[in-house]
Amino acid sequence: MSTAGKPEGKPEGKPEGKPPDVRSDAQTDRQTDEQTDAQSGGTLAGKAVLVLTTNYGTEQDELRKPVVALREAGARVTVAAQKDAEIRTLVSDRRPGDVVRPDTTLAKAAADDFDAVIVPGGTLNADRLRTDDEARRLLSAFADAGKPVAAICHGPWILVEAGLARGRELTSYPSLRTDLENAGGTWLDRAVVVDTTGRHPLITSRTPGDLDAFASAIVRTLDEGGTPVDQKGTH
Repeated sequence: MSTAGKPEGKPEGKPEGKPPDVRSDAQTDRQTDEQTDAQSGGTLAGKAVLVLTTNYGTEQDELRKPVVALREAGARVTVAAQKDAEIRTLVSDRRPGDVVRPDTTLAKAAADDFDAVIVPGGTLNADRLRTDDEARRLLSAFADAGKPVAAICHGPWILVEAGLARGRELTSYPSLRTDLENAGGTWLDRAVVVDTTGRHPLITSRTPGDLDAFASAIVRTLDEGGTPVDQKGTH
């Protein structure tokens, strides 16, 4: 799902094939999810992860990279969008990014079917997602079940709306610091913060520059059965 040489401003009416999909973002052509999961034998084989997003404005790499990392580790990853339509990502909140095909919608997804949930950023995406009833319902259901909740960049905004920031150590894009602190959280300027002190593991990161640490923390958390190997506020 490379964006190199991606044409912009295509004329309307020109027939196109299926939109790119995070499932095809490997160096070689990928098989279907089922085939990949069955053949991967990775450390996360048998684990399932849900990614929540709107249909416009999600930061491209914050959607793409965790999905790729988790699938390479053997997890089954499902991308749920507000609508059953293309997800048009952005790069740095400005430039058009990849167009991604979601697997399901927020309304159809259920926390019972997954082991963890991820909220990517992108200012527009996060601002819309935090006011979405279905997104808040899902996040609360994961938290109530003690399952890991992960959010990056502007994604932690929804933690405020879902009441999941109070009493937790966390990080985010710096501009969210006041919102998170006002919601009762303790904001830390670290690449990734893994807080295991509450009813569920909470994994947060600041920016796309922290994606490697963010994805690794999620993989480690799931590899340990949902309990992170990191201690509160590490990294």
